[in-house]
Amino acid sequence: MTLYVDGFVLPVPKKNRAQYTRMARLMGKVWREHGALEYRECIADDVPKGKLTSFPRALKLKSTEVVWFSYVVCRSHRDHERVFAKVMKDPRLAKYMNPKGLPFDGKRAIFGSFKAVVDL
Repeated sequence: MTLYVDGFVLPVPKKNRAQYTRMARLMGKVWREHGALEYRECIADDVPKGKLTSFPRALKLKSTEVVWFSYVVCRSHRDHERVFAKVMKDPRLAKYMNPKGLPFDGKRAIFGSFKAVVDL
């Protein structure tokens, strides 16, 4: 089995931590209900601003924001496509489908999907 992972790096305003966490709990519930194996939300703890590259530099992080790293694991690319389609249509997430409904600047979010190569 080749796992498939969606990864997200987000600039979340510190003042929106509670709002973002509520959204993330709902997102996780929905992803898991539709078949995701794992859903994780992680807040930066030791993420220095690098001289050339880093999460803060990539996000153009403001002093009032904090980096969040999130990921979702599915059984395969095919399963991911099935789960993702259901998540995007779930009415509980409708307000987050509009960028104005997000507790962070979605234009500066970094995201992508990855096929697991090493799985220990």
